[in-house]
Amino acid sequence: MICPNCSTELKRKERTGQVCSHCHRPFALDPKVHGRGMHDLRIRRCVDSLTDRGRLTVTLTQLWYRCRTHSRAWPAREARGVRPWIRRLVTLPVAGGLLVCWALTSGTPALLAAGAAVAVLLAAPKLLPYDPALAAGSYLNPTERDFRRLMTGEWRTAYGGLPPGVVDDAERRPGHTAPRPPRPRAVILCTDHSVAVFLQANDMPVRLRAVLVEAEPESAHQALVDVPGRLPVVVLHDASALGALLAPLLRIAHPDRAVVDAGLPVAVVRDRDAAVHRFSPVPAGSRAPAVDAGELRAVAGLSEEDAAWLAEGFWSPIAAVPAPLLAAVVEEAVERAVAADSAGSDSAPEYGFLTWPHADGAAGADTSGKKGTPTA
Repeated sequence: MICPNCSTELKRKERTGQVCSHCHRPFALDPKVHGRGMHDLRIRRCVDSLTDRGRLTVTLTQLWYRCRTHSRAWPAREARGVRPWIRRLVTLPVAGGLLVCWALTSGTPALLAAGAAVAVLLAAPKLLPYDPALAAGSYLNPTERDFRRLMTGEWRTAYGGLPPGVVDDAERRPGHTAPRPPRPRAVILCTDHSVAVFLQANDMPVRLRAVLVEAEPESAHQALVDVPGRLPVVVLHDASALGALLAPLLRIAHPDRAVVDAGLPVAVVRDRDAAVHRFSPVPAGSRAPAVDAGELRAVAGLSEEDAAWLAEGFWSPIAAVPAPLLAAVVEEAVERAVAADSAGSDSAPEYGFLTWPHADGAAGADTSGKKGTPTA
């Protein structure tokens, strides 16, 4: 690897203990120790692009999605093929008969019988394959826990803090309402804690004169009730089942408000290999409501494929959207919400990533998608 301090190419023995043997200065991450892609120069490049060369402040969660080196999601699969006990029931008698022929004969016939018995046993799994049932799932590498540990541990030890322009968003405060700006003209309802911290860290609620409300999708209605006035609402949410239903249900519950859906649409990310796809099944006994595909089609107007994908438990986080794009979209969404409110709430547009500028970057990072292709 290359030393992030003196740019010297170091062999493994020249960087023992995360200290360069040439400049004798410490560094934080070694890919041989901390995993592929985890080294200081790459982290700095990711920070540079995510913060738009220092123009923005981003969260540790946003940086984690940007720095991921591998991600994959897979649907549930039923068992298929010939079960092993059936395969054995077929192949063992055949192989046994051939071995009996081997024992009762000699010479070339015996060799042929023995060879055929071995071939039957070896070829059976390929000729009669079996794939066990597979539950739906997903993973990201490194995990959020491991990435946070590296950045708040090794990185902070080496450099005295997080990279410039990165803030820790570990503390979660559901239902938190940011300080109300003077003469507010809109409400930004955000269901993702990391994105809410990102907006506050960049003073966007103050600059846009918007009340920032952080709430879970299940409690979003009550969170809006607690905000006085009938200010227009911009909704930021993941591409998830509850996220897709949020704006339509808020329009029904608050007919006197203009509600602009500025969340991440599933149609944009479902088939994008570069998008982050995650799987979170609703656990037994959970208080979170289960959402079926029919509700998603009827209420949110989703296609059959998108609704089925969300109903199975897949989703894509809005925190993985590149920060410069997210900031630009929030600004434009607030302006559209204010304009829609001035024209009457019935004119509030169906507004999402499909119509946002630079939509090709909406899901992006220089990393892998659901196919599991690793990146540098």
